[in-house]
Amino acid sequence: MNRKVWLLNALLLCSTVFALAQDVPVMETGKNMPDAWIDKDTGHKIIRLVRRPGTSNTSFYFNNYCFVPQKGKGDLMVFRGSVEDKAMGDQLFSVNLKTLETKQLTNHKQIAGEMVCPKTSEAFYQSADSVFAVNIITGKNRFVYAFPADFKGSRAGTINADGTYLAVVKAGPQEKEIYAQYPEKKDYFDRIYDAHIEHVLYSLNVKTGVIKEIHRENEWTNHLLFSPVDPQILSYCHEGPWHKVDRIWNINIQTGENKLMHVRTIPREIAGHEFFGIGGQHEWFDLQKPVSTTFYLAGVDMKTGKEDRVYQMDRDEWSIHFNVTKDEKFFCGDGGDPGQVAHAKNGEWIYFFKPEGDKFKSEKLVNMKNHNYHLEPNVHFSPDEKWVIFRANFEGATQIYAAEIAKH
Repeated sequence: MNRKVWLLNALLLCSTVFALAQDVPVMETGKNMPDAWIDKDTGHKIIRLVRRPGTSNTSFYFNNYCFVPQKGKGDLMVFRGSVEDKAMGDQLFSVNLKTLETKQLTNHKQIAGEMVCPKTSEAFYQSADSVFAVNIITGKNRFVYAFPADFKGSRAGTINADGTYLAVVKAGPQEKEIYAQYPEKKDYFDRIYDAHIEHVLYSLNVKTGVIKEIHRENEWTNHLLFSPVDPQILSYCHEGPWHKVDRIWNINIQTGENKLMHVRTIPREIAGHEFFGIGGQHEWFDLQKPVSTTFYLAGVDMKTGKEDRVYQMDRDEWSIHFNVTKDEKFFCGDGGDPGQVAHAKNGEWIYFFKPEGDKFKSEKLVNMKNHNYHLEPNVHFSPDEKWVIFRANFEGATQIYAAEIAKH
């Protein structure tokens, strides 16, 4: 074998998150890529972060924090991955961001939930009517709670900042009936909204198992997310067509104080896909005034309640989801295809954003033209904030990748 080729292969086998990348042709749908390469259109290094041959692997939804620190050993990222027994459904795994070692964390049938508490190093998940927790570092699983018979259909949605409470939503039986009859989002979405089914929010004490009602209304309650710094503050939304709902709400799980976070100012204005950065200074959201016309990312200061950060972007830069660094100086986005709300003609990119005044200056990290956006990429910054992590299907199966922010 040619000595240079042998040396390159050896280096690739020993690669970590900072893997050596090689130039390759433009990605083609279904084509197997090397473990690391340079995007020909952006000049940025991309690596396959999870390397489990013959499997599909999926990173968490954009607003579900998925990282646990390990001092000196490499931070861990939790993700969902397929297993040999298809009847089990996807399971939770961890990947070490320094060594790329993966470990299976769960082995329960058809688990649900993407709930990680960095403070306690635990991930919470639900299987049937029972909630469990797994220590992400040790792999030890423990039983947390079983919903009683009259709580059928309840689902745990998020864990608070200190790992003491889960938030749970219980929907009336009509919701399940609609899902069963209309499994596609395009078919069930308006139907569930129009039905005004009763939804009840509960807090579940992880240590005592005490479940407490905190809010009840005939609105589609969804998108549960605790503040990453305040254990009492729970964000939730009124789901449905965004131009019809007052979407983003915060409730204090102890006092019951409930607050609408953004008030519409013009007809058909929309706000949604809300998220906290890991620093928790602001709650951020996609803002369009009106829908599909002018595009912003806006933030509400969690101390003052004022909407004091609003950044405009071009149509092609609009993204289905955004994320933010801990100091809130930089942002990333996962773009969108022409079928999304922005109807972008050239929006299929992973983006890095830097605010300049009241606008975003964008840099393209990854060309996503061979990705099918029916799978949302859901961007995350890595804990060291040198990479943007996303999921994609341009190789056929869903896999997890990371794009280096600095150019190669």
